Amino acid sequence: MTRCERLHMATPENPRITVRGEARVDTAPDLARIGVVLTARGTDRRTVLQDLTRRNATAVDLIRAYDDALEDLETGALSLVPELARRGRGEHVRTFHGVVHLAATLTDFTALGELATRLADLDLTRVDGPWWSIRPTSPVHAEARTEAVRDAVRRARSYAQALGTDLAALVELDDTPPSDEPFDFGGAAPRAAAFGTEAAGDTPPPLDLEPRRQTVTAHITARFTLHPPATL
Repeated sequence: MTRCERLHMATPENPRITVRGEARVDTAPDLARIGVVLTARGTDRRTVLQDLTRRNATAVDLIRAYDDALEDLETGALSLVPELARRGRGEHVRTFHGVVHLAATLTDFTALGELATRLADLDLTRVDGPWWSIRPTSPVHAEARTEAVRDAVRRARSYAQALGTDLAALVELDDTPPSDEPFDFGGAAPRAAAFGTEAAGDTPPPLDLEPRRQTVTAHITARFTLHPPATL
């Protein structure tokens, strides 16, 4: 056994303690994401594709009109599926079903309610969401990690005082989650709703969407050496 290995071993002259610090910080979300599903149906493939293209362009133009509030706009899956007749011989196409998926992320939640309402008022359009989240760069993540370290120090000192001694030095600080624990990014807390319309008329008043507060968690494992207790 090397000298380095002996120094890192817990001994009566060099007692050690390992504790786990935890923290939970509640905060308002930074972002809201909605999903938009555009559909078109018909017996003619080209007509269905044209309808789908037109509805996609209308939805994209509407979302981009909120550029000041728009964080990101993505186009997801596109599909145009022939549906065969259930009866009769041969492969007879009864109708075509086209779908386009969009995803928009916004930072202005007042604009979010108005946009969601206007999108849901479009023909054959479904809106899902919103999903609230915090930016990965938000300072609240550092706040949670700092509080987790403080919690670990408080716990370790409490144990040390129960032994009639105090902490000597920090040996290790580890924020790697245990293998049996899923890592929590403190991200999206889903709050999903679906709404849509089949025919557009006068635009209804904007939805009042209340942001859902997010919880960021942090966990830390800390190892300390202790001054040898006088007595046990």
